[in-house]
Amino acid sequence: MDDVIRIEGLKKIYKQGSLEVAALRGIELRVEKGEFVAIMGASGSGKSTMMNILGCLDRPTEGKYLLEGADVSRLRDDKLASIRNMKIGFVFQSFNLLPKLNALENVELPMVYAGASSWGRRKKALDALAKVGLSERVKHKPSELSGGQKQRVAIARALVNDPSILLADEPTGNLDSASGDEIMAVFQQLNRDGATIVMVTHESDVAMHTKRIVTFRDGSIISDTPVDNQVIAVHVGGELQ
Repeated sequence: MDDVIRIEGLKKIYKQGSLEVAALRGIELRVEKGEFVAIMGASGSGKSTMMNILGCLDRPTEGKYLLEGADVSRLRDDKLASIRNMKIGFVFQSFNLLPKLNALENVELPMVYAGASSWGRRKKALDALAKVGLSERVKHKPSELSGGQKQRVAIARALVNDPSILLADEPTGNLDSASGDEIMAVFQQLNRDGATIVMVTHESDVAMHTKRIVTFRDGSIISDTPVDNQVIAVHVGGELQ
């Protein structure tokens, strides 16, 4: 079994004064290479806490988180920062693009932090923008792009360091339905090309575009089921390259 993510007995407890609040209660989860998984659940179910731990933005109180076989649960902050930059690609609901930089420069940013050469950065950024169908928008700043185009720039930025996993947090939440379908078409194409994707969403119709749905309630997984009738999104501009 080729696990990219393996979670064993994972708990997260927050202290609020003398109170202890259990956000995660002994989670067991595996995600294999090439899977496309949706994490669902109501507000307070633990899905956001789970996503923060998967993204090495938070640490569990107990249990293990193995990323490609390495236990990252107890790594120092500097090691976690390196893993976040090199092994995890993040896509957020709010895009998180820098307004003064154009699409190409925004996509180059993770490689700047990684110390890549300017020539190498440019080539990989152009390749990533081509993958999401934005070769004609590389010089456009975020203010000159639609919401769907901004999110595609964010996806390209998440791809440039060839991460082990893509983590998407409500990636269609700020988009209209047509733009949301466009983004799901991009994710599905990336998954067909071999990307491992874990996506948090509260929308069941969005989750149906994935291949597996893991549902959280009160800090526990209550169901983990394959999607039998996956919805295939169609990119309005034609087939993505």
